[in-house]
Amino acid sequence: MKKKKFSSNCVAQNRKARFNFFFEDTYEAGIELFGSEVKSLRDGKGSISDSYALDSSGEIFLYNSYIPIYKQSSYNNHDPRRLRKLLLKKKEINKIIGKINREGFTVVPIKIF
Repeated sequence: MKKKKFSSNCVAQNRKARFNFFFEDTYEAGIELFGSEVKSLRDGKGSISDSYALDSSGEIFLYNSYIPIYKQSSYNNHDPRRLRKLLLKKKEINKIIGKINREGFTVVPIKIF
């Protein structure tokens, strides 16, 4: 019987964040994606090295994340640098917004899996 290869589910990592920032809390959130973005991420393409999250009218959006256009997709492609909504519970959103509004705090993604 063949041994299964254990591969990491990590699609994109922000390695600079560990050196540039001190992490007070970590949260796990979903990202609202289009189908072509999902396929592009499954191919191992995408970058979150310069991305950050901000609040907008009670929701948190991921800014400056790069997911390239999937070449085999149809004419309905996405913008590679569009805003992506983070999917969190309301209690977590309120807690994060409170921390964003304090001086010196920012929300930075560490990895996408």
